[in-house]
Amino acid sequence: MKKGTGIAIGVALLAACGGLAVHAEQAQRRAPAPRAGTAAAVLPNTQALFDGYVAQDRMPGIVGGFGAGDLPTLFVSAGRIGDAPGAAAAGPDSLWRVYSMTKPITGMAAMILVEEGKLKLDQPISDFLPAFRTMTVQNGPDTLESHPATRPITVRNLLTHTAGLGYNIITKGPLLKAYDANGINPAQVNAQLEVSMRKVRAPTLQEFANRVARLPLIAEPGTRWSYSIGLDVMGAVIEKASGMPFDTFVNTRIFAPLKMKSSYWQVPAGEARRLSDNVTWGLGGRRVPLDPGASSVYLQKPSFPYGGAGLVMSARDYDRFLHMLQDYGTLDDVRIMKPETARLAMSNLLPPGVTYNAGSVTTTGGAASASTAAGFGAGGSVYLRDVPGGASAGTYGWGGAAGTIAWVDPKKRARGTVMVNYFPGEKYPVRAETVKALYADLQRLAQ
Repeated sequence: MKKGTGIAIGVALLAACGGLAVHAEQAQRRAPAPRAGTAAAVLPNTQALFDGYVAQDRMPGIVGGFGAGDLPTLFVSAGRIGDAPGAAAAGPDSLWRVYSMTKPITGMAAMILVEEGKLKLDQPISDFLPAFRTMTVQNGPDTLESHPATRPITVRNLLTHTAGLGYNIITKGPLLKAYDANGINPAQVNAQLEVSMRKVRAPTLQEFANRVARLPLIAEPGTRWSYSIGLDVMGAVIEKASGMPFDTFVNTRIFAPLKMKSSYWQVPAGEARRLSDNVTWGLGGRRVPLDPGASSVYLQKPSFPYGGAGLVMSARDYDRFLHMLQDYGTLDDVRIMKPETARLAMSNLLPPGVTYNAGSVTTTGGAASASTAAGFGAGGSVYLRDVPGGASAGTYGWGGAAGTIAWVDPKKRARGTVMVNYFPGEKYPVRAETVKALYADLQRLAQ
């Protein structure tokens, strides 16, 4: 993915929903329990906004899922999952490429192992991946000449993007060329590009990690926040620490117990009818399918499971993951992790002296803007302080390159997901406009 296709989380959405979640829950309790098809009546402004996007031909379709407490999640949807004639209507069970919204799931998988004592946050990853025992650091951004690193990369560093690793959507110069030459690009775009990418990409997750270890770091581990392939390398650590393939661990320890039946590393052929198109814009501003659902690269088995960008999921499934975090590790009497583990995972895990500035890199984002006090937890950003009338300290979230967004405010027991699929994800101000519409709906409900 190129730099322009990166992530841009809508911080205001977090603030608006976090600040009014209690009122929304109270209002919903006063009204009849929402039934399928009634979300438009409860959130009319949000529904009208989504309908307008489709009517104005800005996108084929969009789905939002908004939850307060343990009340039924409200799903607002409009349009279809693609432009092809007969494309299915977009809905809670449509499938979307969540790209970097995979990262919080990988982060929580690692935290399960921390809880079990199989990983420690400040443990060197070389205990599991020996190739990382002796790392070097670039002498400067314009050279591959390097010097020995003075610190080891730790589990904490991988989870918080402080390992000194690069990313092809961020890295420049000779290191980017080295990443490309070594196939260090753990992402899928479409079936056509995948042919060339597989010629150089590592065939296994462990080989991917070994190749990463051979190249210099951009900074000393633990000294700087920089968006990275850290969560992909984390997948390789999880494999070693758990004794099972990374995707198997996630499937058995998170997806299966949470009954997340529409979360895939490879979409089964029989479910392709639910898979949205990922679209972009060509010459003259004409919208074109970049990765049609019917022939998507996600119907192929990936080279290996990408912990940073590999999942296809439904809004309903991602909401269940967030609901578990909202309730600090438990959903439907099934415990995924202890409350103290969930709280730790959604706390600021940055090394001492390192700060996270959400506005510092345009291709990334999180649960805060440049003007909001924020840190970084296990795979996602987190508020450090309550925002008056807005999100609570501990609000945790992240987004994806194709426009998706997810957040959870455990203190106010609120959560939200928005699913769309187009590159670049920031083409339209969907996040900011959703804020305005959702805020108006919640204000109305609170009256």
